Amino acid sequence: MKKLVVFTGAGISAESGLKTFRDSGGLWEEHRIEDVATFQAWEKNQALVLDFYNKRRKQVLEAKPNAAHRALVKLENKYEVRIITQNVDDLHERAGSSNVLHLHGEILKSRSTLDQALTYAIKGWELKQGEKCERGSQLRPHIVWFGEQVPNMDLAYMLAAKADLFLIIGTSLNVYPAAGLVEYAPSAIPKYLIDPNPISNNLLLENMKHISEKAVQGVVKLVEGLLSGADE
Repeated sequence: MKKLVVFTGAGISAESGLKTFRDSGGLWEEHRIEDVATFQAWEKNQALVLDFYNKRRKQVLEAKPNAAHRALVKLENKYEVRIITQNVDDLHERAGSSNVLHLHGEILKSRSTLDQALTYAIKGWELKQGEKCERGSQLRPHIVWFGEQVPNMDLAYMLAAKADLFLIIGTSLNVYPAAGLVEYAPSAIPKYLIDPNPISNNLLLENMKHISEKAVQGVVKLVEGLLSGADE
């Protein structure tokens, strides 16, 4: 089977009703990024950070996979599909995708403040103060905050380098280091970028086709084409 790598961003989750901070003028739920999405914010006000992510977690649990998520699952009938996502929700998994790599963490998990290898599934939507890891440290959201290293980037680069086909869905390619991922894909392979926003020419790589549509419409059409062999 050919290896198909799919790189997804906030645009695919937005159509399931999950907002991004860019949609709110640089704010997440009326909070500045610096106040809720950095380790400094965590050290300053754990209660605020926990409450913020509890609310986001509740939104994720209430959201449902959309037609774009479900369409990507169909590609597994023809390709060896690996999804690399910037999103922290579990909509790809709930839709049925088999292989999903999260670059920025998973909101339905917590992790130790002392040891990032210690992760735990969160039951329900709340993570509370006083909930600790086995080493006695307060559990934090399993999220890669601004200023922190992205631990899965090396694996993502390796997957991109081995791709026979590369799809990019719902991301502006402006958030690094993840945005540089597509540059690791072989130059000769077909690449598709599905995003309704204008894309500057310097971001369009060799053999890349820009499909200027929202995720659901663009993905459903492209998947139909790939499965029929019309767009390879």
